[in-house]
Amino acid sequence: MELRQLEYFVAVVEEANFTKAAARVFVTQPCVSAQVRRLERELGQDLLDRSGRTVQVTEAGAAALPHARAALAAIDGLRGAVEDLAGLVRGQVTLGSVPSSLSLRLPELIADFSEKYPAVEISLTEANTDQLTDAVRTGRVDVAIVGTSAELPADLETVVIADEPLIGAVGHEHPLAGTNAIKVEEIDDHALMCLPEGSGLRTAADAAWDSFGVKPRIAFEAGDPEVLAQLAARGLGVAILPERFVRSRPHELHPVEILGPRLRAGLALVRRSGGRISPAAGVLLSHARTMLA
Repeated sequence: MELRQLEYFVAVVEEANFTKAAARVFVTQPCVSAQVRRLERELGQDLLDRSGRTVQVTEAGAAALPHARAALAAIDGLRGAVEDLAGLVRGQVTLGSVPSSLSLRLPELIADFSEKYPAVEISLTEANTDQLTDAVRTGRVDVAIVGTSAELPADLETVVIADEPLIGAVGHEHPLAGTNAIKVEEIDDHALMCLPEGSGLRTAADAAWDSFGVKPRIAFEAGDPEVLAQLAARGLGVAILPERFVRSRPHELHPVEILGPRLRAGLALVRRSGGRISPAAGVLLSHARTMLA
């Protein structure tokens, strides 16, 4: 019995598909299939039911699964203990992040992590919260920074690192520059600028409009809050952005509170709950919690 056989078996169970499992462990589908077959022959039982559209775990497979996961976790723990003793962490790790102003310290985080752990190759991917939570659950992303506006899956470990109000932002020549607040009903009279659908901030804003029966006119969408800020500064509409972000740019933007809805958005660090985590991913998670919280 080989560790890779256990790893491939667990991957197939969690993905319910040999092709997806192969992509996850970076080998070919025939290789995964052959190694799982060898494991089944050695144990004398079918661990997987391959007859349906998706792969299902058999009764024998369900009995074997927790032991396979425990064995893999023990190996990870062994490696981590030795690496900690040697003061050395190696490997690859993928960090995911929503495109949000709340994570503007991301370049600082990555640079600082790379300096402290030069033997770890870190990569960054941006996507919306739904895409990132799915990527974390399937192992394509090790640690992700996601929005907290929608309920996060229960099978993810979550640490909230930011939670703040959202407000309107306009340029100093905009008609609203002479006021500090407007009623939510008045938002229909102005062109709105928001992050794209699927982002944490957009989800929070859309939920707030819906709760008041308001359907604002979205004039611009941009994945980068800096772009929204520049458009607002040029008088093209009202940008919905985190309050801290807006008030940090007094020369460009005038803050406008929107009265009525509870406009708030936050960020959380997520990783797979109860699953294996590599030493590299472990130190990245700890580093991110320290820097971003």
